[in-house]
Amino acid sequence: MPGLPARCPRPRDLRRGAVLTWVFLVAVGAAASTGCWDRTGAAGAAGSAAVLPSVRTSAPAPQASRPAGTADREAVARAAAEAVAEGKSGKKAAQEVVSRSGDRWGAVYDQGEYAAFAEDLDGRWTGVGLWAGRGRGGRVEVERVQPGGPAARAGLRAGDRLLSVDGHAVTGLAVADVVALLRGAAGTPAVLSLSRDGADFTETLRREQLRAEPVTVRELPGGITVIKVASFTRGSGERVRAAVRAAPAGARLMLDLRGNPGGLVTEAVTAASAFLDGGLVATYDVRGTQRALYAARGGDTTRPLVALVDRGTMSAAELLTGALQDRGRAVAVGTRTFGKGSVQMPTRLPDGSVAELTVGTYRTPGGRSLDGAGITPDVPADEGAEERARTVLGGLGVGP
Repeated sequence: MPGLPARCPRPRDLRRGAVLTWVFLVAVGAAASTGCWDRTGAAGAAGSAAVLPSVRTSAPAPQASRPAGTADREAVARAAAEAVAEGKSGKKAAQEVVSRSGDRWGAVYDQGEYAAFAEDLDGRWTGVGLWAGRGRGGRVEVERVQPGGPAARAGLRAGDRLLSVDGHAVTGLAVADVVALLRGAAGTPAVLSLSRDGADFTETLRREQLRAEPVTVRELPGGITVIKVASFTRGSGERVRAAVRAAPAGARLMLDLRGNPGGLVTEAVTAASAFLDGGLVATYDVRGTQRALYAARGGDTTRPLVALVDRGTMSAAELLTGALQDRGRAVAVGTRTFGKGSVQMPTRLPDGSVAELTVGTYRTPGGRSLDGAGITPDVPADEGAEERARTVLGGLGVGP
């Protein structure tokens, strides 16, 4: 529908607090360009997605069916409309329908939550600099803090239990709702009640405009260049390509995707183009319409490459890993990835809220479904995964 981006899934109980993965579909004649992002506390909003000429779109199936375990968008919209007519919350009514449908990634967001998503496309957001996630027993915990941010300066750390935000108890709330409470205008106070080692305490933080560097590079002994991609925000794919081009001659490459919650699919495809000379990156369907994503030509196909992955590797990061693995370009080292590979599309509801419902799934070049299965690494490694990756790189020959 006009003005709303179609999206991929995001785990409501994870997110590094509330990872949101979305897909943009922008019509370009009869084709479409796709972008998908996961965000750190709030995700992207309706806006323009970069055109990806290499996306191919086939004709829709004659009778596209709704995937099993997904919500019917007409039923969701109807429930919202009826609730609004009765003076009730359209968002709440829609949430109830989505919840009953069994749509694992389906969710409903109000206008403010949806609008806040746009910031994350550029790797920036306004908040206190912490990622919240679902811990044991359903409690909400701090998963990590932004270095140098308000939470870090106050001494908050991973594992702290979050009890309330500005007096609103967070127990039982969806992580996305907790994240919405943490967001706000720069300079406004956020009063957090927390618990650590059985002791409760309170911290008053000031929200700030924060920015994360999605791609960092470091050199290891033995001629290994490590390219760490924290998330696929806007411009990160080109940063990966630049890092590969800048790597010393004869360097072996380690692509670290551990803890990467995903991001814009267009950026993941651009990153794939750094290591491939064209060809298929992934296929996906939207209500029976088959589409495919292709890498640009001219990537580095000779230097040895290892992709480091773990349980926190999700969505667009899994799509990239699967492409490199299936195409025989990289050896994947680590633990099985999260397994988030379904596609969501949004529907605007009568009260202005947005329902995000599952409509299809992604597959690797070899035809593997990512959703629920994840990527199984070629070389299993948990503790000491980077050292194992160095050993693997040492055994890989350099191409001509």
